Amino acid sequence: MSNNWQTVIGIEIHAQVNSKSKLFSSSSTGFGSAPNTQVSLVDAAMPGMLPVINKFCIEQAVKSGLGLNAKINSKSIFDRKNYFYQDLPQGYQISQFKDPIVGEGSIEIDLGDEKKVIGIERLHLEQDAGKSLHDQDPNLTFVDLNRSGIALMEIVSKPDMASPEEAVAYVKKVRTILRYLDTCDGNMEQGSLRADVNISVRKEGDELGTRCEIKNLNSFKHINAAINFEVDRQIKVIEGGDKIKQETRLYDVTLDKTRSMRSKEDAHDYRYFPDPDLLPLKLNQSWIDDLKKDLPELPDEKKARFVEQYKISDYDAEVLTSDRLTSEYFEKVAKNRNVKLAVSWVASELFAILNKLNLTIEKSPVNSDQLGDLIDEIENGIISNRAAKEVFEEMCESSKSVKEIINDKGLVQISDTTEIEKFIDQVLIENPDNVQKYKEGKTKLLGFFIGEVMKATKGKANPGLLNQIVKKKLDN
Repeated sequence: MSNNWQTVIGIEIHAQVNSKSKLFSSSSTGFGSAPNTQVSLVDAAMPGMLPVINKFCIEQAVKSGLGLNAKINSKSIFDRKNYFYQDLPQGYQISQFKDPIVGEGSIEIDLGDEKKVIGIERLHLEQDAGKSLHDQDPNLTFVDLNRSGIALMEIVSKPDMASPEEAVAYVKKVRTILRYLDTCDGNMEQGSLRADVNISVRKEGDELGTRCEIKNLNSFKHINAAINFEVDRQIKVIEGGDKIKQETRLYDVTLDKTRSMRSKEDAHDYRYFPDPDLLPLKLNQSWIDDLKKDLPELPDEKKARFVEQYKISDYDAEVLTSDRLTSEYFEKVAKNRNVKLAVSWVASELFAILNKLNLTIEKSPVNSDQLGDLIDEIENGIISNRAAKEVFEEMCESSKSVKEIINDKGLVQISDTTEIEKFIDQVLIENPDNVQKYKEGKTKLLGFFIGEVMKATKGKANPGLLNQIVKKKLDN
């Protein structure tokens, strides 16, 4: 920051556990159902209904903790966090306070050429609240309890981040790890993963400043923009002679600014106490060890392997392992093929079309086998890289095979030396002045001759052969 200002950022990520049923009931967690159609008597807090822990959610939380290089606590306690809100039917939220299921851990983020370790304070399990709706009548509040009781993992970082870029990289990395583990789908648009960002500023060497919390940020773009605005706001307040009030704020997407939501005292009294309906959770170390053995290859391990096995750059490995399905797609395409071509076609051509169509790789119009077939045709000299792009565009729009498209469009590459020489001789005869200039030292004209032959062959001449033969004829 300018004038020796430093930014200090800590983040609480709320990640919905990938589970078909809720944390303490068997109700469905499916997204998009009609309001109040996925609510059990437990979720609605009917008198006398007791919560029962979903073992699968516990397993998912432990796997997430292992993926974050964190300590798994053999004993943890569920507490009641008491507050009143219309979409919280019990009048309290079942959460974890002093004894969470996962303790301290750390992850490494990539910042261009640098890496930085970000500490994890804890991961605890809690149930989500319902949802308040105001869109039918602005004077009324409707409550949908479908989300009530859905299992959330709250992942709390240490205040180790110092810029919006680091914050975004951290949330991306946590999201990637959870998606690799299949413990959270990471769908930020649907609210499966969201972030509360705590921000303070201080002069270099000073004590930590007063922090403000920006709630419910559900995209990387919003995280970046909210931090930028809030840092500037806090600096202006302090430089204007005022003090920062500790408060909870919201980011207004339309106005691109944060606004106050409520003040937040240092010691907000939620009156936590152990939930009397739930016994302390005790985990056997052997069970934890078994889960650890079954963990999939995680992003950092996979990236290191890609660099070593495929001899690709750190950057390419980072791009190709940023998503588990992308890494699996790439490995299928690269198997027994030219790795350089596989990297280029997946990271450039495929990603470009997915971005254009706003699709994820699992919805790709071209599967890994089809892209592999296209690369085979390039490697075997059947089509040029240029013609392959034309084939790829057709593949995205039709169900035809690679060979069918090549034959239908007449894109088979000319690799017969004698035939290529005929086209070259004709171009040289038609351009005697440029031939003379080339012989006088203007060797950059080589590109002109290659271009003319390519025009004459309608792009079908084998580029490698063409380059070699043209140069040989001109030099002789």
